[in-house]
Amino acid sequence: MAGDGARSVAGAGDGDRRRRTGATGEAHAAGLIEARGGVVISRNWRSRTGELDLVVLDDRGRLRFVEVRTRTGTGFGTPAESVTAAKRRRVRTLAGEWLAAHPGVWRQVCFDVIGVDLADPSRPRLELFEDVM
Repeated sequence: MAGDGARSVAGAGDGDRRRRTGATGEAHAAGLIEARGGVVISRNWRSRTGELDLVVLDDRGRLRFVEVRTRTGTGFGTPAESVTAAKRRRVRTLAGEWLAAHPGVWRQVCFDVIGVDLADPSRPRLELFEDVM
């Protein structure tokens, strides 16, 4: 029984570390978007279905739903490779919910992925894949 308690404590710390890693990746991704002239209009938007990482209005007036994937190494593949078909479907569903909750005239809607590799936290590597979902 004592071993079980130790494991659950370690698991809780792992969740905190994963959240911090994800938040760091999203901050880097938002910085990339802003450097390219975009504006983050929603961050970590939640519904019953899940969460959208970033919703962006780009410099051409296009609405972009951005899935951010962050990894601290490539032992399990690149960050962008972790976006499964199920995740792509969920992002599309969430985008529909976001659009219903934020009526407006959007010129174009796009779906992007930003992969953030934090293997060397002092030199994060970002990859932007536009219009991929």
